Amino acid sequence: MRRALAIARAEFLIVRRNRWVFMATLIMVLFALALTFAGSAPTGALGVDMLTVSVASMTTLSVYLAPLLALMMAFDSIAGEAERGGLALILSYPVSRGEMLMGKFIAHLAALAFAMTMGFGAAGAVAAFAGGAAPESLMALLRLILTSVLLGAVFLALGYMISALSGSSTGAAGMSAGLWLIFVVLYDLGLLGALVLDNGGAFTQTAFPWVMAANPADAFRLWNIAASDAVALTSGMTGAATALPGWAAPLSLCLWPFLALMLARLAFRRVEA
Repeated sequence: MRRALAIARAEFLIVRRNRWVFMATLIMVLFALALTFAGSAPTGALGVDMLTVSVASMTTLSVYLAPLLALMMAFDSIAGEAERGGLALILSYPVSRGEMLMGKFIAHLAALAFAMTMGFGAAGAVAAFAGGAAPESLMALLRLILTSVLLGAVFLALGYMISALSGSSTGAAGMSAGLWLIFVVLYDLGLLGALVLDNGGAFTQTAFPWVMAANPADAFRLWNIAASDAVALTSGMTGAATALPGWAAPLSLCLWPFLALMLARLAFRRVEA
């Protein structure tokens, strides 16, 4: 574990030197603040405080930005090291591939967690100051930050897997873009097409919510919606969220980082230093 933490420290210094922490934090703060002020109009009509509407808007934002930022951090981690010759140098020291992977994961997750906390925290503070905040909306904000970090962890590990499987940084970048499209955009479009074809049949009534929860991006949304009645008022996914047991979406999102890390470890094992 000490070797993994040493790699994490070195990797975090690299991330900070490359301005990744600054850029990720700036992106999250700007988008979160923009959505907070743009989404403040419906508060009176819905009978909820501004922070609740802000959390619902930021939930949608995080579904797109958290995976994207995570993949941008991770796609070059192994393929780039191999191209630059750094991978052979690191592995010449008494450090295993698993320790190297864990060190990178800790560093990147820390950077992502900092960006999420600062971005959503700043927007939440502004919303609470401008329109008030109930205890439930504060809990919803904390839940959003936690689940956003979990979602980022999933795509960090998937990014390492892609980086290990691709032959170059360019190939890893293209595969990362494809992975983001599949999980965040195309998966839901495929489910929408299946619902239209099923026309209220067995798939819609039984399988659809479970298939939706199997996707980490959708599990993230379902968890945040099902856990807060106030947030559910501003969302169009309430039906799917209430059709599942309360443990389904949290279990899916919590298991995905471990599964993705296992896949990344298996792919990294096949990379020649």
